[in-house]
Amino acid sequence: MQIVVLTKPVPDPAAAAERLGPDGRLDRAASPSVVNGNDEYALEAALKLVEAHGGEVTILTMAPPNGADTMRKALAMGATRGVLVTDPALAGSCIRSTDEVLAAALRELTFDLVLSGFDTSDGSAGTVGAAIAARLRLPYLSNAGRIEPDPAAGTVRVRRLTATGYDVAEAAMPALVVCTQVLGEPRYPSLKGIMGARSKEVTSRSLADLGLDGAAVGGAAATTEVLDSRKPPPRGATKVVRGAPAEGAAEILAFLESRRLV
Repeated sequence: MQIVVLTKPVPDPAAAAERLGPDGRLDRAASPSVVNGNDEYALEAALKLVEAHGGEVTILTMAPPNGADTMRKALAMGATRGVLVTDPALAGSCIRSTDEVLAAALRELTFDLVLSGFDTSDGSAGTVGAAIAARLRLPYLSNAGRIEPDPAAGTVRVRRLTATGYDVAEAAMPALVVCTQVLGEPRYPSLKGIMGARSKEVTSRSLADLGLDGAAVGGAAATTEVLDSRKPPPRGATKVVRGAPAEGAAEILAFLESRRLV
């Protein structure tokens, strides 16, 4: 099986608080970048699938040139190769530009499945996977808690998580699957994997390579912009309830009743 996993470098959540620049965009130089957490779950799912069925995993990223450094962790986890789409014109891209560029890159790749994370920690829109599937006219399977491909039949079955349980959906491959954390914890890269990642291929592609016009995608063509931002108000005074469990429960209930919340 040939699987492509969409990954994105995001500011490290464990680093200092994210800052916005004067233009309202995220200051990505303010903290180190890591692979988006939900994308790691998608990568783990891909690695398990090729372990079971054979094949290769390619990671696809749209990022500045230093995005290749962040991709090395994904390669150290076990991905076969990386493709980095990078171009100065892509700075400030909106969701529409992002899905158009990634769809163009995918047209150059051979795959049975495209896996993406549920959303990204620096955007949280969760719409890029669906938009790419629409552009490429791929079957779209969301909220996957289990992925069961049948390479011989050319189909994939997904257990799609819902508010009340799950649905079972099946589609022809190639298909795009949005992954959830239910698929399993991402593995830690081994020392051998870390050393091997240094020699794995990372191919860079520009907008010109993909046949795209920098004036039609990227920041120059963004359909959204930040008009204003402000810090949240300071947290108000808190009340700590101490004592025996029964006493604490009674005090909390009285507090809620006083505010007509119960």
